[in-house]
Amino acid sequence: AGWFRRLLHKPKPSSVESLKSSHSASSSPSSSSSSSAKSSSSSPGTSLATSSISLSPVSAVDISASDSPRWDKSYDVCICHSEGDVELVSELVSYLEGQPESFRCFLQLRDAVAGGAVVTELCDAVQNSHCWVMLITPGFLQDPWCRYQMHQALAEAPMANGRTIPVLKDVDRKDYPRELRNIYYIYMALKEKSFRQIRDTVMRYLQELCRSSTKSME
Repeated sequence: AGWFRRLLHKPKPSSVESLKSSHSASSSPSSSSSSSAKSSSSSPGTSLATSSISLSPVSAVDISASDSPRWDKSYDVCICHSEGDVELVSELVSYLEGQPESFRCFLQLRDAVAGGAVVTELCDAVQNSHCWVMLITPGFLQDPWCRYQMHQALAEAPMANGRTIPVLKDVDRKDYPRELRNIYYIYMALKEKSFRQIRDTVMRYLQELCRSSTKSME
């Protein structure tokens, strides 16, 4: 009688399998990614400091291939900054250039041609760069050349498309330039984290650029 009762109470194989399948579905990457996408959505002009900028899922795109459209421009990223932020920008450039992708950075004090006109050098830097990092600090807001370079970048790519990367440091959100209000910014609280976010944003843009070029050739 005992073994007969145990046989009646033994769970059916189908119910066990259904439990396993429901558990695996709840822990799948797709469900977790969709929930994180909802939680990371916010309105333009807000900071990306608390959200992670993940690279494109198809990370196999080789942005360094000899036929990559990356080489159509002289620089991967142009850093726009005030003279008072040279030390911080030098650290950022060293970080980006030290990555495995060896990002090519335009740093005005280092790469501008001696004897060249300031306006010409700034315009050339913008036109010959894929992305533009705007390090918006109190000094940036007071520097007319920084604002000029910002306007040149916006004229080059009015819809941004991931090319313009505003980075706020020691600036209140209310002082965020109105011209950039439709673009998400990175708030620099932790330097290392912000550097990584900038790197990921540039990488993502270059990946999309290469992917689009490949599709157009097919």
